[in-house]
Amino acid sequence: MSTIIPTGDATAILPARDTSLTPITVIGNEAIRETFDEGCIRQALNAREAPGVSGVVLNPDAHLGYGAPVGCAMSSPTHIYPGPVGVDIKCSMSLLQLDLPADAVDDKRTRRALIEAIEARTPTGAGRNQRSVPKGRAIPHDVAWKAVTEGASGDVLTAMGVPTHWAERCEDSFHVGHDGTADALRQRLTELTETGQFRNVPNKLSQLGTYGGGNHFGECEVVETQDAPTAERFGLIDGGVAYLTHCGSRGFGFNLAQMGFEMLEKHFEKWNLEYPAGDKQLAYAPLGTPEADAYLDMMALGANFATVNHMLINALILEAFQEVIPGTSGDLVYFISHNIAREEITPTGRQWVHRKGATRAFPAGHPGLEGTPFADIGHPILLPGNPQAGSAVMVAEPGAEKSQYSVNHGAGRRMGRRHAKRTLDQRTVDASFNDADILTNCRQYPIDEAPAAYKDFDEVLASVETAGLARSVARLKARFVIKDADKQYGGAA
Repeated sequence: MSTIIPTGDATAILPARDTSLTPITVIGNEAIRETFDEGCIRQALNAREAPGVSGVVLNPDAHLGYGAPVGCAMSSPTHIYPGPVGVDIKCSMSLLQLDLPADAVDDKRTRRALIEAIEARTPTGAGRNQRSVPKGRAIPHDVAWKAVTEGASGDVLTAMGVPTHWAERCEDSFHVGHDGTADALRQRLTELTETGQFRNVPNKLSQLGTYGGGNHFGECEVVETQDAPTAERFGLIDGGVAYLTHCGSRGFGFNLAQMGFEMLEKHFEKWNLEYPAGDKQLAYAPLGTPEADAYLDMMALGANFATVNHMLINALILEAFQEVIPGTSGDLVYFISHNIAREEITPTGRQWVHRKGATRAFPAGHPGLEGTPFADIGHPILLPGNPQAGSAVMVAEPGAEKSQYSVNHGAGRRMGRRHAKRTLDQRTVDASFNDADILTNCRQYPIDEAPAAYKDFDEVLASVETAGLARSVARLKARFVIKDADKQYGGAA
């Protein structure tokens, strides 16, 4: 097994087993590097040796994943890899800034009323849809179909009652098919449904506007700005109330991801191809092949679902606040993903950058921001820590070039779910939320999602800043949390 070699206070390299390949870039100070276990390192080395891969980055939150580590960025100019995208296509973060001062949510009765108003509109849990809540927003099937094939278009947002200008606050408001058109997505979805490969699509589409389970959440936050000019440009209000959402493409994206994995496994078996490092989770397709085209279409369909899902959730959250605190207004700060592959301009040319549990980090002047409100400042980076340590808003620095313009997607797990359930004490976890005056919607907080199951968020952020990838703009302090309390369901990053 290769050894990580420090190159700075928060940077290092992990030499590939094949010495003809460039080494893996590692971001993390000494304390963080000690959290990378053997499985994480093995997956990173396997990914680096996979066909067509030109570079791999381990971010501070890296841990064992699917094929490649969660917290990993992987680039290729020639191949697409579904595993390093994952089962929750375009799992994402979004932040809604409200025009309320922090003391508006001091009273526990107000916070409890907000939790109830939100739960009446945006359900949690596996299989839940908008029909399962009394104040859900029914989305006609034709609108939902249009949403997954067009993304957050003006027509889709208007039909869903979402402000159309929110599309400008999206990292990507829509995704197209393999040939650059929405027609390819319409044709692909029609084919998948008519052949019976994708079943129960109407039910899956009815999950628009829902959280799901596992590590997905909603959090009411108080904003503490650290870089006032940048925070103001982002639309953040110091001492104001905001709402942070983490969710993805739900069962719709999960089914599409599974179809992609099964398609490639059958292809490898048919042609007796060898999996990289013998790992089925690193199955790939060379770009331009029918398999690559099919996967790119499926990924885009899932990504569009995730985008519109966040837009609808934020509209419902604003509606819930307005019910409890009349006169409340709010606006979307940003929406950004961490489970997707996209063709981007990198320091070594145009490549497909796969970010599995990794967040895009374009600094001011990056060509990818041209024509956006953030071209001259860099876009907001939304990083969840844990409810008790807080979360962060950052902005990329020019040094992000060294990490394929990527940073971590949060704190990252230091305990697997089973380990957390075996070793953490439920009463202690629940008492810690009471002591921190953070309300939740759970009778018992999901123990595998307890703050102690995650890495030290301050060390993670310190690594990002010391490495010169990004700087902090604001910290977010939780006042209440909405999670799925179903202990039978685990989520993906």
